[in-house]
Amino acid sequence: MNTQDAPTWRMVKTYGHEQGLSCAFRQWQAQHSHCRFLHGYALAFRFTFVAETLDDRGWCVDFGGLKPLRAWLAHMFDHTLLVAGDDPELATFTALQATGLAQLRTVAAVGCEAFAALAYGWATDFLTSETRGRVTVEQVEVSEHPGNAATFSLGQSRA
Repeated sequence: MNTQDAPTWRMVKTYGHEQGLSCAFRQWQAQHSHCRFLHGYALAFRFTFVAETLDDRGWCVDFGGLKPLRAWLAHMFDHTLLVAGDDPELATFTALQATGLAQLRTVAAVGCEAFAALAYGWATDFLTSETRGRVTVEQVEVSEHPGNAATFSLGQSRA
């Protein structure tokens, strides 16, 4: 078999809206939209992992071994307030954290696109360490609800 015929396995792990990853955020730069206000969603995440070889059990990834991923998602998105680091009201949100009124997570950007990229990065670091690079993250999809979603992936050319 030549390298062009090498097998590829894909595995999908989802954490649906029912998981309770309910967070609030605002997109302060969306001054034309109601998205500039604090609002929240029970986010859903869909991870697609890829491997060209399986482990000694015949698995791409051990589903049970993804508990640290679920814990990170809970830390970041379960009853939290996510605010962009450049939000002009960051001090206000930091004060809410200081008074115990919010679990603040300061991130580079907010929204489905930003959250998909953030989760992609964390999952990539985690799986690279856990599988010694055998498994990669192909794509992460984040949805606010069934009508709105964004995906993030690397290495795909535009058509």
